[in-house]
Amino acid sequence: MFYEPETWVAIAFIILMVVFAYLGVHRTLLTALDHRAERIKAELDDARRLKEEAAKLLGDYKARRASAEREAEEIISSAKAEAERIAAEAKTRMEEFVTRRTKTAESKIAQAEAQAVADVRAAAANAAVAAASTILSQQVKGSVADDLLNKGIAEVRSKLN
Repeated sequence: MFYEPETWVAIAFIILMVVFAYLGVHRTLLTALDHRAERIKAELDDARRLKEEAAKLLGDYKARRASAEREAEEIISSAKAEAERIAAEAKTRMEEFVTRRTKTAESKIAQAEAQAVADVRAAAANAAVAAASTILSQQVKGSVADDLLNKGIAEVRSKLN
């Protein structure tokens, strides 16, 4: 039994364990393992905290993005409404301008027609006076003719002009 190598290995192992127990190696090992477990737990807690912060930041950024998108949509709709209002106002102004110009043109045309009618009447009166003057001068002679002619010319001029 003492000649067996396994026996000496077992005795050496037991002696080594007794020396380790006497020196407190098991406490040192347990302390090192506890420190390592605490360090790993702290790292896991930090990782969990960082994950929660990242999730919170992601939520904040998503909310900000949604808010920015809503604001952009509001700005776009406001700009569209303003453009439509300006276009409608410009259309109204253009229609008013065209209406004023049309009325001005119609007024000028009416004035031109009235002037043309007056010119035609004046020309007709002058022609009638000249014709009457010629006819009367050929048919009526003497001072009676001159009086009649002058009265007729004055009367025609006053009525036609």
